Amino acid sequence: MEIQKLSKLYKQVTGEDPISVVEMPSSGSNRRYFRLSGVQSLVGAVGTCVEENRAFISIAQHFAERGLPVPKVVACSDDEMVYLQQDLGANTLFTAIEKGRATSVFGEDERQILRQTIRLLPDIQFSGAVGLDFSVCYPLPEFDSRTILWDLNYFKYCFLKATGLEFKEDKLETDFQAMVEVLMRSQSSTFMYRDFQSRNVMIFDDKPWFIDFQGGRKGPFYYDVASFLWQAKANFPDSLRDEMVGEYIDALRKYIPVDEGYFREQLRHFVLFRTLQVLGAYGFRGYFEKKPHFIQSVPFAIENLRKLLETPYPEYPYLDELLHELVNMKQFSDDLRKRSLTVKVMSFAYKKGIPNDTTGNGGGFVFDCRAVNNPGKYDRYKVYTGLDQPVIQFLEDDGEILEFLNHAYSLVEASVKRYMERGFSNLMVCFGCTGGQHRSVYCAQHMAEHLNKKFNVKVELIHREQNIEQTFKARR
Repeated sequence: MEIQKLSKLYKQVTGEDPISVVEMPSSGSNRRYFRLSGVQSLVGAVGTCVEENRAFISIAQHFAERGLPVPKVVACSDDEMVYLQQDLGANTLFTAIEKGRATSVFGEDERQILRQTIRLLPDIQFSGAVGLDFSVCYPLPEFDSRTILWDLNYFKYCFLKATGLEFKEDKLETDFQAMVEVLMRSQSSTFMYRDFQSRNVMIFDDKPWFIDFQGGRKGPFYYDVASFLWQAKANFPDSLRDEMVGEYIDALRKYIPVDEGYFREQLRHFVLFRTLQVLGAYGFRGYFEKKPHFIQSVPFAIENLRKLLETPYPEYPYLDELLHELVNMKQFSDDLRKRSLTVKVMSFAYKKGIPNDTTGNGGGFVFDCRAVNNPGKYDRYKVYTGLDQPVIQFLEDDGEILEFLNHAYSLVEASVKRYMERGFSNLMVCFGCTGGQHRSVYCAQHMAEHLNKKFNVKVELIHREQNIEQTFKARR
């Protein structure tokens, strides 16, 4: 029936029947989309709710009149259950940044399209709100305290309870009310996209175009920034998020003055709220509706939450405590351990060969310490190793080893940072000298301690020729 309606609309628009009608991959909603091909390619939408369809069509027409990059709606059925819109192709922003998402290393082309997208967001929010009849928005015209509590309870009932974690509901509700007060102080008369994320941005004519904004309403602009940059599967590293927040703030200043410090602090609260809302959706769609895409997204959202909690939320003391328990639950911490980085640091003697990498990764850094002044040339140091104070004093007074290590730190730190962002599990760093007793031992020991302290990663230290092993655990 729906295909017949779409075909009829297609003929009304083009004068001919479509050659093919192909259903497009489903999204998170119950809406269905079809690509109709023939004399013209158009996208047909089949909704389940007249009010939702009206919201999209009305907002799309208004945005187009404002000169914003959205698909043009070309026809709608009499019952308003199906409509045709401009075909923007099949390349979403999500697919355009696929390489970066897989590796957490975003190339300049990917960064550039992300910059274009985030800088267009204030236009949608501010220019798009000018003259917009918010009463057409579905299901509500405005983001308010009720919708905040609905989403927080969505998280509580559809995700938190599904994990089996025990909690005190009265204390949790108190913190939910506190969050309402914090979020509502940012209310503004702007358009809040609500589901602004990379799957809802099309790349058409090498530029971002925006789709699926039918759930939008009047609301704070922080929400969309949080939704976009903390999208669970986008896998943006913190450095890229920070850059994109800066780009957004710069574009936002076209419309309002911005206190950057206040903006970033307030954004943290919206990121936490959005993350909880997303987990609620994943719980419902995944645990209850059994949709695998949402279950697969849970670990990414949990990892976002874990990183957020590295800075406390004193405004919500019980929620903060409860969320720490949540992210450390076995079903989530096991997944973290699988993706956590372990750095193996070794000292060795070159005359006994460079150590093999038992992880199967083929090895890593190998630093040659033999150019550094050798305390082993002197009889009084032959009974000591690079762990003993006389050798440490000799090497540090000489100074060569300190410069050598500083260069090694810079190289290894860059790799550790990238390995952590990309979810790699193993990195090997070896230091070799003539006998594997003084210089290499000193360097390996200091490198292990340095990495564990700076990055809070697990470090396995092995002084091979001394038969000494030590593990520095990551602090949780």
